[in-house]
Amino acid sequence: MLNGHQLLMGELVTTRFFGVRGLAAPVERLLGGVAGSVCAVRTEAPYVVLTYDDGPDPAGTAEVLAALAESRATATFFVLLTRVRRFPGLLAEVAAAGHEIALHGPDHRRLTRLRPDEVARRTRDARAELEDLTGRRVRWFRPPYGAQSFGTWRAVTRCGLVPVLWGPELRDWADLPQAERLAGAVRSARAGSIVLGHDGFAGPGDGVDDGPAPTLDRGDLTRRLLHACAARGLAGRSLGDALEAGEPSRRARFRR
Repeated sequence: MLNGHQLLMGELVTTRFFGVRGLAAPVERLLGGVAGSVCAVRTEAPYVVLTYDDGPDPAGTAEVLAALAESRATATFFVLLTRVRRFPGLLAEVAAAGHEIALHGPDHRRLTRLRPDEVARRTRDARAELEDLTGRRVRWFRPPYGAQSFGTWRAVTRCGLVPVLWGPELRDWADLPQAERLAGAVRSARAGSIVLGHDGFAGPGDGVDDGPAPTLDRGDLTRRLLHACAARGLAGRSLGDALEAGEPSRRARFRR
């Protein structure tokens, strides 16, 4: 069992060397059992995990839902409470379509700029509100921007939630050609990969200002992704559905 000092050293190492080949990955795996976030699914089933952040949003959620329905795919939607309160009907549509609802936060503020006790209070209250609205248990949490320290990770897990990060990215927060977004995600997607997508774009109403929203058809991007995966024998599934045929792969990933 690793002690608190070793966990802190892991935080410093993975923060400083996050993404450096040959150094960060072994440390992430070593600490994953005691301070890990789900980063993939270990499975032999031909599933990729589809996840969507920053919704619900009138500009994207319905289009993504339609594309998923066409391929009979399921996905996990990491929602913001700021959006849920404004668009409760869209949240109901996501649930009615059989998709998994998870928490992205009460808003989109970066957790590493908040005290761990504040993170715990906000997360606990947001989870309770989301469960009251959906009538479902909420299991998963994705920190905005993927930013977490060991302190915020521990605050979230003490609220009964499991942090979830990702592998391949659709890069649908930036203005890029659809083909370029798709190529980057499909190139590294394999069975058990957790793909990061968005059905919305966080803004001032969500506590942040990341500039103007990109111009894109989110439904078309989802449709292209599913077709490309199908060509490789892969189907899109929510995290919960994929775990019925596998186990979570955890790594200790911390970054500001």
